Amino acid sequence: MSLNHDLVGVPSEPVRRSWTSKDALLYAVGCGAGHDDPLAELTLTTENSHGVSQQVLPTYGVLVASGGGGRKLGDFNPAMLVHGGQEVELAQPLPVEGEVEVTSVITSIEDKRSGALISSESRAVDADTREELVLSRSQIFIRGEGGFSEGQAGAASAATAAAQWALPDREPDLLAHLPTWPGQALVYRLSGDRNPLHSDPVFAQRGNFERPILHGLCTYGMSARALIAGLADGEVSALTAIGGRFSAPVTPGDTLTVRAWRTDGTDVLFQTLRGDGTVCFDRGTARVATTA
Repeated sequence: MSLNHDLVGVPSEPVRRSWTSKDALLYAVGCGAGHDDPLAELTLTTENSHGVSQQVLPTYGVLVASGGGGRKLGDFNPAMLVHGGQEVELAQPLPVEGEVEVTSVITSIEDKRSGALISSESRAVDADTREELVLSRSQIFIRGEGGFSEGQAGAASAATAAAQWALPDREPDLLAHLPTWPGQALVYRLSGDRNPLHSDPVFAQRGNFERPILHGLCTYGMSARALIAGLADGEVSALTAIGGRFSAPVTPGDTLTVRAWRTDGTDVLFQTLRGDGTVCFDRGTARVATTA
């Protein structure tokens, strides 16, 4: 098995991607919007409520900017692939429906000894106006695909990142609890990620999981909902950037806890924990405008 290192730094051919109001609604519901209180997030879950205009959960930008690859990364066991990290920045609020042109590039393939860490960047521009909408940066980790170099650069970059991210020594400005439900991954997968790791128990066991796990990007979207509700009084457009590292799997049915700190104006640091107290989304950063 091997990875195609020749792809690093080579931009993909542009591809077009479109979405509808229904797609945005389904995504929000898959991320738990409306599950506990069907009246709490009508801007995300309905398109025809009186006095309410539909808005798009900002983390949907990851899906908007996906699909710019189309090239074979290499030969490896897909059950050993997990999402390592994700960051999205929005140049403007996402429209309820639209069409974009997406290009992507693999920026690095790092040797982490136990596996390979692949970093990529995608940009989505409006197909008609050419205005930039989304910048998405992703990392995937393929277990068992390390050992192709000394790995010193990867270790150094990880140490540098850890030194630059530290939580304040005070109580968080936000502490939110978000229950997931046992069938949530079956809803979230309808937004496009049909990886059987999240639905097929046999495939999940091939990846050394006892049962299918929740999509990391679902945890990511739920974290965004918590920041919007708790730090921006529910104003969806206030969240313009969010990123971090997936550090532990979540089982559908776990309750997530998001704790967040405002650090400087619009800057926010946060972590998301699963029910047993394990941090499942770490080194979280976000940009959330104040609404006062």
